Amino acid sequence: MISNIQNNKKITFFLLFIITFILYFYGKEIASYFDAKWIIKYPKHYIFPISKYTSLFVKWLMDEATFGIFSFRDLTRFIAWLIQQPYNLILALISKGFLQGQGQDAVEILPPLSWISVITIIVSMALYTKDKILVALVAFAFFYLVIFGQWESSMVTLSSIIIAVPVGVIIGLILGILSYKSEILERIISPILDLMQTVPVFAYLVPILVMFGFGPVSALIATIIYSMPPMVRTTLLALKSIDPQIKECGLMSGCTERQLLWKVLVPVSKPTLMVGVNQVIMLSLNMVIIASMIGAGGLGYDVLASLRRLNIGVGFETGVAIVVLAIALDRLSQAFVNIPARKRKKNISFFKKNFNIITLFIFIIVIYLLSPFLPLIKNFPENLVFNTSLFWEELVKYININYYDNLESFKVTLLTYFMLPIKRFFLGIPWPWFITILTITGWYFGKLRLAFLCLVLSLFIVVTGLWEKAMITLYLCGSSVLIASMIGIPLGVWAGVNARANKALTVFIDTLQTLPSFVYLIPVVMLFRVGDFTAMLAVILYALAPAVRYTAHGIKNINNQIVEAALICGCSPRQLLFKIKLPLALPEILLGINQTIMLALSMLVITALVGTRDLGQEVYIALTKADIGRGLVSGLCVAFISIIADRIIKSGSNKLKDKYGMI
Repeated sequence: MISNIQNNKKITFFLLFIITFILYFYGKEIASYFDAKWIIKYPKHYIFPISKYTSLFVKWLMDEATFGIFSFRDLTRFIAWLIQQPYNLILALISKGFLQGQGQDAVEILPPLSWISVITIIVSMALYTKDKILVALVAFAFFYLVIFGQWESSMVTLSSIIIAVPVGVIIGLILGILSYKSEILERIISPILDLMQTVPVFAYLVPILVMFGFGPVSALIATIIYSMPPMVRTTLLALKSIDPQIKECGLMSGCTERQLLWKVLVPVSKPTLMVGVNQVIMLSLNMVIIASMIGAGGLGYDVLASLRRLNIGVGFETGVAIVVLAIALDRLSQAFVNIPARKRKKNISFFKKNFNIITLFIFIIVIYLLSPFLPLIKNFPENLVFNTSLFWEELVKYININYYDNLESFKVTLLTYFMLPIKRFFLGIPWPWFITILTITGWYFGKLRLAFLCLVLSLFIVVTGLWEKAMITLYLCGSSVLIASMIGIPLGVWAGVNARANKALTVFIDTLQTLPSFVYLIPVVMLFRVGDFTAMLAVILYALAPAVRYTAHGIKNINNQIVEAALICGCSPRQLLFKIKLPLALPEILLGINQTIMLALSMLVITALVGTRDLGQEVYIALTKADIGRGLVSGLCVAFISIIADRIIKSGSNKLKDKYGMI
C-alpha cells in the first residue's frame, strides 16, 4: 500500500515536470489560443494597492494618532531622545569630545579619550580571557585602525555598537524569558521573529526613516530591531534546555520563582546566552554599516560613499578596516563564552580584589590629563599614518589591464550559458502553474497546512503586482545557491572525512561568517563592475559558509556503529561515502542549503546597490523615496519567499530523518 502511494507521488511529480516544460516552451501560444493572456502576466487592474494603504496608515499614525494627551510622533521623539543621550555620551567620550554649541561654532570643552586609552581598555578585556593569541589579535586590530588612518570612523562605528548591543541583549533577554514563561506569548512571538529575520534589512530602514528621521539615532533603532531576534531565540532555547533536576534542586532549596530564574536558571544558561550576545554583536556591526544610508556615519558611510563614486582605493581600505574590527569583536565576544567560572576569594580587601580595574582606571586618567600637553598621546601623528588606497587602486588597475579579457570571458560565459537560461525559465513559467507546483510541493512535504501556507504567501506576491520581480529574485537566488552548494558541499564532505581539512576550513568559514555583508560588494564591483553577475558573486561568497558547515557536521555525526557495520560488510571508502555517509548526512545537507538560501535572499537586497532589478531594488528605491508602503510590501515578498523555502526544505529534511530513523 505504502509503495503504491509513493509510486503515485513520483508519477505526479514526473507529470508536473513534463507539463512545466511544455508551458515554458509553448505557454504564450497556449494563452493566445484560449485568449487568456492573464495566465502569462497578472492583469494590472486586479493588483491590490496594499502599499498605498500601508503608506496612508503610517501617515495617519504619524500625523493624527494619539495615546491620551500624547501623539504617536511624541512617542517616537521620546524613544529617540532616550537612545540619543547615551549615544552622544559614548560618541563624545571616544570620538568627538565634549562640545559646547553646534556645527562650526562648537567649542571643545573636554577632549575625547586618547587612542592609547581606548586600545588599553580593549586589550585589558582580552587579557581577562587569559588567551595570549586573542590579546595579540585584538592589539594588532586596533593598532591597525590607528596606523592606517581609520581610527575616527572606527570609533563612530564602535560608539553605535556599544549602545546597540546592550539594548538589544537586554530586550532580547526579557522577551526570551517572558516567552519561556508563557506558551501563548511564545506562539505569538515566534512568527514575528521569523518575519524579523527574513524581512530584508533595507525594509527596516524605510519606516524607521519616516518615524525617526535621518540621523544616527534612526540607524541605532534599526540596528537594535535587526540584531535582537537571535537573542530572544537563544534565551528561549537556553532556558528550555536546562536539566529539570537543576530546577527541582532550586525549588527544594526554597527558591522563590524570581530567585529560581535569576540565581539558578540564567547563571546556568550563561554559556548559551553568550552565544546570543556574540550574534547580537555581529548583526549590530553588519547593520550599523547598512544603516549608514540613513545617517549612521562611520566606516559604513565611508564604504557607501566609495561605492557610489567607484573610489577603488578608499573602498578597499575602509573594507579592510571593517573586516579587522569585525574579527576582533567577534573573537573577543566568543572568548568570553568559554571563560571558566572563577572562585571568589573571601576576606580580601576591596583594593586587592579590584587591583587590575583600579590600575586601569588610574592609567586612563593619567593619559587623559597628559593628552592636552602631548600631541602624540592625544592624536596619532599624521606623518606616521600609512595610506593604502593608492596600493589597492594600482592592484585593481593591474588586474583589469592584464586580465580584463579573461575576467570578461568568464563573466560572459556564465551569463550566457548558466544565468540567462535560468532567468528565462523562471520568467517563462505562467504564474498560476508556478503557484500550483508550489502548493503541491507543500502538500507532498508538509500535508495540507504547508500547502495552504505556500498558496496564500505566493498569491500575496501575485496580487501586489510584484510577481515578475519575485521571479528575478528567485533566478538570482537559485543561481547563487546552486553554485554555492556545488562548491560548499564537496568542501564540507572533505572537512567531514579529513581532520586537517576540517581545521583549515573552519578558520576560513569562521572568517567568512564574521565579515559584514557590505564588504563582499567591494572586490566584485571593482573587478566586474555592476550587474547581475556581480550580485551573484557577492551572494555566493556571503552564503557559502552554511553549505560547508552543515555538510561537515552531517558527515562527522553519523553513528560510528553504522560505519563499522558497513566496513565489516566490505564497503570500500568510495562506497562508504556515497552509499552510507552522504545519504545519512542528506538531512543536514538540506538544512545547510536552507540556510544558504536564507543568506542569499538577505544579501540580494543589499546587491540592489550594484544594479539588480529584483525585489531588492524595489526595497532600495522605497528607501531612497521614503515610501513605507512600497518598502514593506517588497520586503514582505522577500520574507514570504524565505518562509516558503524554509518550511519546504525543513519538512523534506524531517521526512528523510524519519525515513532513516533519526527522529
